[in-house]
Amino acid sequence: MNRMTHCLLSLISLAVAASPGLAAEPAAGDVPHRIAASFQDLGKNVSPALTWKPMSLPEQQAWQHKVHGVLTDLLGRMPEPVPLDVKWVEEKSFEKFTRHKIYIQTESEYWAPVYYFVPHGIAKSVPAIVCLHGHSGINPYIREGQTEADRKKTAEHELDYAPFLAEHGYVTAALVVRGWNETSGFQDSGVKLPRSCTHVTMDSFLIGMTPQGLRCWDASRVIDFLQSRQEVDADRIGVAGLSGGGTLAMYFPVLDDRVKLAMIAGAFSSYRTSIYSIQHCVCNCLPGVMQHVDMSDVVASYAPRPVLLINGVNDPIFPIAQAQEGFAKLQQVYKVAGKPDNIEADFFDGGHAWSNRKSLQFLEEHFGPGAAPSMK
Repeated sequence: MNRMTHCLLSLISLAVAASPGLAAEPAAGDVPHRIAASFQDLGKNVSPALTWKPMSLPEQQAWQHKVHGVLTDLLGRMPEPVPLDVKWVEEKSFEKFTRHKIYIQTESEYWAPVYYFVPHGIAKSVPAIVCLHGHSGINPYIREGQTEADRKKTAEHELDYAPFLAEHGYVTAALVVRGWNETSGFQDSGVKLPRSCTHVTMDSFLIGMTPQGLRCWDASRVIDFLQSRQEVDADRIGVAGLSGGGTLAMYFPVLDDRVKLAMIAGAFSSYRTSIYSIQHCVCNCLPGVMQHVDMSDVVASYAPRPVLLINGVNDPIFPIAQAQEGFAKLQQVYKVAGKPDNIEADFFDGGHAWSNRKSLQFLEEHFGPGAAPSMK
């Protein structure tokens, strides 16, 4: 480089540095470049357009009709129905009930595994509960944990509500939720348990479905089965679920009016403070829902059907403050509907778990007692 060229480049560099329109590039730490902050800001401008506000009974009924239509659309299209077909593959007798393993055909290329608990000594038809498990898979929920840690988790988190309710005289059907255990497809990364929530979610979204909608579809086919059984009172069928199963239990009554009662555990708070702000499995995400409703609105859409909300006050992923706020709103909704006693909450001293502090009392109040205890 000759002397003249060197001088010219030096002058250009000085001019660029002195230009008021060209500031030095800041260090990465000086600018907001993390997506968490971005989404918190983007979320500030999103509020549910259909959230419930105090209104008269006719206005509330019109609101419910509108919200039901929106939620049905959000939950996606469903498979083509098939005739009820059931394969019975296993039977095990326990002290107070018999547990059958069955497969129920829910679509042309899918059979849902179900553990069917029938109390001993049923003299007449009794209520039945569809039981939906969470992200620990089916085994700890039916007392089939393979390790000491699994069995400890079952006891400490009261995951065994399907056999527990059967012991107290209710027929229960514990569905292996689509994507878990023997139904799994492409394995979720970083998870030892056979689980394919990402596979279920991505493929569902791509074809206009949702994991919640498909899983509720399977649960509806379980009701088809239950209503065919002599030991089941076809007009007294409910749902119970914890965590991911609790999320399904929240949506299920939207899609099937045969669900006369719901027990929703470890899943009720607000979308903004739980699923939106805290890391959850992708299968909990329902596209666009925050633009329309909050969780309390979902439950309000099927009032006055009886609902028991079960939340640990120390649950780290479904904040209790918003659960309490949602419950307070639902008390108003049910009061307008003329059934204030049909909404109940068990905010217990614990974490992300089920609780039986109020479950039996709630069932007896709204469904009546189960079969009288009988042992074999």
